[in-house]
Amino acid sequence: MQTPFKCIGLIGLPRKLEAIETHQVLYDWLVKLGIRVLVEHRLAEHIQFPVSHYASLETIGQQADLAIVVGGDGNMLRSARYLSPYKIKVIGVNRGNLGFLTDISHEQVIEQLSPVIAGEYDDDPRFLLEVSIYDKGNLINSSFAVNEIVVTPNTVAHMIDYDVYINERNAFSQRADGLIIATPTGSTAYSLSAGGPILAPHLDALIITPMFPHSLAVRPLVIKGDVPIHLKFPTTALDLNIACDSQIILPVKPTQDVIIRRSSYEFNLIHTKDYDYFNNLSTKLGWSQKMF
Repeated sequence: MQTPFKCIGLIGLPRKLEAIETHQVLYDWLVKLGIRVLVEHRLAEHIQFPVSHYASLETIGQQADLAIVVGGDGNMLRSARYLSPYKIKVIGVNRGNLGFLTDISHEQVIEQLSPVIAGEYDDDPRFLLEVSIYDKGNLINSSFAVNEIVVTPNTVAHMIDYDVYINERNAFSQRADGLIIATPTGSTAYSLSAGGPILAPHLDALIITPMFPHSLAVRPLVIKGDVPIHLKFPTTALDLNIACDSQIILPVKPTQDVIIRRSSYEFNLIHTKDYDYFNNLSTKLGWSQKMF
């Protein structure tokens, strides 16, 4: 058993009003346990019950031992990017749709979280991607992603040409609607929809998944996780967009270079002791359902 948590952050912007009920249940329960609770300040406009301490995500990362994210994977991805520079643990309560990362049921939230609060949990650290944009060798923009980094033209239904360098060696050139670079965590997200493989979360690997390539021979590629991916667009005329987890959009000119690599940051995801990744995968993707 690990050390019980003494300061907990409560995070998660609601898409549904019902989600606020879970925030209140958790807040009241944690306060009764004598735990200091920091509520994300952006929740103030949604919450109708009294709260003692509001805080930014950065302050929660600095002061809290655990962050409980209420919502879907979108809330978890946003929180993970902010909290990854800190040592804080993160666990998710599902109030969204699939919820690959938010595996606590809101209907059993106190029952499932009680042993976690007491220090009974399993660590499941996940690495992030870092994308850097260079113009004539000068860094002009950068960001992070938990699931994937997606390169597309900024005009709908157009294709781009790109050259891919892996570990600074020219690997291949392709023409496609775009390109997805995904982590093992993101292998069940956008990359999967584009035909990419599912990777177990602890693999040290990245997925390069073309989006609607102009060739039947083009297939997704899995590479080692610690090698940089360098993208160039020598024959592309269109301006480009880079999307980080579909939440942060960076503009790119075709004359600029894009480098994607494994970040030094990890977010410290934790689970209940009875969590089973493959059972979760089977349940979320409907593999357990009989076809006939």
